[in-house]
Amino acid sequence: MTDIGVLVVDDEPITAEAHAEYLRRLDGFAVAGVAHDGKEAIRLLRDSLAGDGSRRGSIDLVLLDMNLPDIHGIELCRRIRTAGLEVDVIAISAVRDVSVVRASVNLGIVAYLIKPFTFPVFAERMRRYLEFRAGFAEGTGVTQDEVDQSLARLRSPGSVPLEKGLAGDTLGRIVKALRGRDSAVSASELAVELSISRVTARRYLEHLADEGSVERAPRYGTPGRPELEYRWRQG
Repeated sequence: MTDIGVLVVDDEPITAEAHAEYLRRLDGFAVAGVAHDGKEAIRLLRDSLAGDGSRRGSIDLVLLDMNLPDIHGIELCRRIRTAGLEVDVIAISAVRDVSVVRASVNLGIVAYLIKPFTFPVFAERMRRYLEFRAGFAEGTGVTQDEVDQSLARLRSPGSVPLEKGLAGDTLGRIVKALRGRDSAVSASELAVELSISRVTARRYLEHLADEGSVERAPRYGTPGRPELEYRWRQG
């Protein structure tokens, strides 16, 4: 399956780039564009569907912030629907107002992700979205059961997917090593213990820290810059 082109819409450049970077860490997605207001978002969507020379890539999904400087996210979504732009929308916002969430559901927004969130939470939602799309392959009819299952995939919990370049067996070895010790360990120490590179050890440790499975803290008392140490989170 070709990568899903995603348009990130957020008025804060740092936040928009963070979400774009999250997408780059996941298989199955490609950043097709970044917009900081509603007008720019509509332009990029029209360019994508028109296929003119200015487009950066096809857009299948919009990650939409509700608070934009020129238009509310709900109104932008209405305009997208009115214009006949056939894209899915996932709302990403700090807005918790029930009326906004209800309006999002009524407009067919497939998911509503409340800021702030961690990468593992984001990755899990995007995994569910991939499964949702896979349940509606183009050119095929669907049964009631298939519709129900596809919609359920957007809401059912599951395991956090690994980032690109990470392997389940290596992660298992690192988890086993961390669980079997009482003291914290650095990436360098773990690399020697498991006969892997320090860079590899640090990538897996950072993944576990982002996931919340391990505690991460600076280690002081050694020459040079403080080194990070990691400890399996108990409980």
